[in-house]
Amino acid sequence: MKLIPYSVHNGNENMQIDCDLLEDAINQSSESAVFRLYGWSPKCISIGRNQKGDFLTKINDIDVVRRVTGGRALLHDNEVTYSCVVPISKIPNGNNIKESYKYISSVLINFFKNFDVALDFGEDKKISTHFDYCMLLSTGADVCYKGKKIIGSAQYRKDGYILQHGSILFGYNRELLEHLFNEEISGIITVNEILPEITKEVFIKKLEDFIKKTDIL
Repeated sequence: MKLIPYSVHNGNENMQIDCDLLEDAINQSSESAVFRLYGWSPKCISIGRNQKGDFLTKINDIDVVRRVTGGRALLHDNEVTYSCVVPISKIPNGNNIKESYKYISSVLINFFKNFDVALDFGEDKKISTHFDYCMLLSTGADVCYKGKKIIGSAQYRKDGYILQHGSILFGYNRELLEHLFNEEISGIITVNEILPEITKEVFIKKLEDFIKKTDIL
């Protein structure tokens, strides 16, 4: 598996890079996976492929971008974002969407074991159109800690390949989230809360080192 080390870009750049990785894999008939880590500057809200954005409260210094993947909106702020491009054929039962989510996400679950942190997949919850913020929903393939969501992911498939990307919450500004999405924020947890002694820089370096060694993809 190839690692693209952590870098910071604006919203349009980040989404374009992910799409370019997918197109490169298709054009080259790649048989290996690519795993990328990144951040966002300035803060950015990404909206799902088919999601309307009229619910948002506008703030001048926050970008808005549309993802190629589905799902609900995310505020990309104090987080570590990942993306993975992989042939469907490389994933056991890869044609099953939920199973492919779980298989790719297991890279992150296995990483957290290094800190003696046990993550798992949340239970399915009935999706309500009231929740526009992605982290308030659970599909049964989202990654949780003690029932609280910590990693939200989305997928897009094209020509036998999967692009999956997602947000690993490092911390969050509750007041800002509730202002932007006009709803109460609950049921989520962050790396800061679980591992208060670790900095984001150390977390990223350890994650990069782990991905370089993993052979799951």
